[in-house]
Amino acid sequence: MKPILLLPALVIALSLSACDVGPNSGRGFSLPEGSVADGRATFVELECNACHSIDTIERLAATEYPAIDVRLGGPVTSIKTYGDLVTSVINPSHRVTRRYSTERVETESGESRMRNYNDVMTVQQLVDLVTFLESNYTLIRYDRTVYPVYRAQF
Repeated sequence: MKPILLLPALVIALSLSACDVGPNSGRGFSLPEGSVADGRATFVELECNACHSIDTIERLAATEYPAIDVRLGGPVTSIKTYGDLVTSVINPSHRVTRRYSTERVETESGESRMRNYNDVMTVQQLVDLVTFLESNYTLIRYDRTVYPVYRAQF
């Protein structure tokens, strides 16, 4: 195979491998519509506002981790997908945001300090909570900086 053809073939192969359709893919994952109001109630009932802040809900008083204030909602430049939000709730150590210092949001072993709610929360509460969280994000347009093309003068 000629070297010039190797690069496009490699790009195609990598692209196809990224489209996982195996048993662990998210393909086909869908939950029913939830209720924003019930999700808000779940957020307060499970005391998510002890460590998370959302504009419309008052934070709880000092908790076990009073220095933690993980902000949720607001304007974002990339979409927080339903799947992202579900994963963040049921597997908080999957991706710990780097906006906060590691000591504040992770244990010494690198796990999220967020409590695991999988044995406490019903599926309906999860659906409603994610619907509520989703409603608090606003996608803002990201204006790319346009740089002039550099042309060397010879």
